[in-house]
Amino acid sequence: MEDTPRSLRLQIAVAGRTNSGKSSFMNLITGQDVAITSPIPGTTTDVVEKAMELRPLGPVLFLDTAGIDDETELGGRRVERSRRALDRADVILLVTTPGVWAAPEEKVLAAARERKTGLIAVVNKCDQTSPAPEFLAMLKEKTSFAPIVTSSVGGNPEREKALPQLKDALLAACPDDFVQPPPLIGDLTTSGDVIIMIVPVDKQAPKGRIIMPQMQVLRDALDHGVQTLTVRESEYKAALNALKAPPALVICDSQVVDLMVRETPQAVPCTTFSILFARLKGDMNLLAAGTAALAKLSPGDPVMVAEACTHHASEDDIGRVKIPRWLAQKTGGELKVKVASGRDFPDDLGDQKMIIHCGSCMLNRRETLRRMTLAHNAGVPITNYGMAISYSKGVLERVLSPFPEALETYKKALK
Repeated sequence: MEDTPRSLRLQIAVAGRTNSGKSSFMNLITGQDVAITSPIPGTTTDVVEKAMELRPLGPVLFLDTAGIDDETELGGRRVERSRRALDRADVILLVTTPGVWAAPEEKVLAAARERKTGLIAVVNKCDQTSPAPEFLAMLKEKTSFAPIVTSSVGGNPEREKALPQLKDALLAACPDDFVQPPPLIGDLTTSGDVIIMIVPVDKQAPKGRIIMPQMQVLRDALDHGVQTLTVRESEYKAALNALKAPPALVICDSQVVDLMVRETPQAVPCTTFSILFARLKGDMNLLAAGTAALAKLSPGDPVMVAEACTHHASEDDIGRVKIPRWLAQKTGGELKVKVASGRDFPDDLGDQKMIIHCGSCMLNRRETLRRMTLAHNAGVPITNYGMAISYSKGVLERVLSPFPEALETYKKALK
């Protein structure tokens, strides 16, 4: 994403008083010595820009600004340039230190409110003094976001938490335009292509209609001028033989993924609806890496199945019955399965060995990404239904092949 124009990146202004550690914090987040740091106030004289890829958000541009309280001879001009940076910022990181919040910080907060820009407080230099709980509560009340507590110097445990906390906060604070999903199949096909959709019609299929993921893929195909041939699994082979040329892509319901892989020529890309949704709604690479952790499960391990919707479970429910059964066959014994349904996604995930999430067709991308970030921050691997099923059937690498980066991430995680 290095070639992404700056105007299309999420622009994040790093503001604060002179010597609050703004430049050190930006160096910590970017992992580079982007900005010059010094104990001398006013070291940052102009806005320093750093473009980078920040998953799961994508391309971002950090703007390191001069101190908002700069009273040196050139201070007025420096502060004016900082103000202009706030004008173009999509999110503002206001760096302060424990117990410090007065007129300069209130001025930045007022500017953020005037511009309707999300503002996240960063409490830096916590290696020197720990912030009082009352101070942190005040910051959260003023900004609507939990402050990031950190130290930009090495040897402090809060330092390692800064980047995951920042990602989570940015997901909550950034404008909706920057949480837009990629296309479902538009970049996997070209106008005029033919694809096949394998849609089982069993007792779990809703009567008289098809489910939302299948409808959305069909609509995406129409939007991109792609022709679709929709069949049940029993007619798939005949549909393949009826085509004059091989299809550009085959997509199936995960429950028949082994049949699709078995009957699809090796040269024809194929995947599942749920795996397409792994990319549409979440961080596909994170889910692929999480899937590799399924290989480490043992009988009796606690595993959470997360459903985005609430429904009456059938006798052969995909999330509550089939996936646990298939994984039990793979691991050699039953797992201790807990179900989180609807909005009841727990904040505390520490007792889980694994999270298996549904396709998130009832959640927006922002909420799905935040759930994945929460799991990642807790050190709990997370995958989704489609990847878990394909893994249990031994065909995951085949159905990840249309997504080389995710496939490589999965292979690396396996090692």
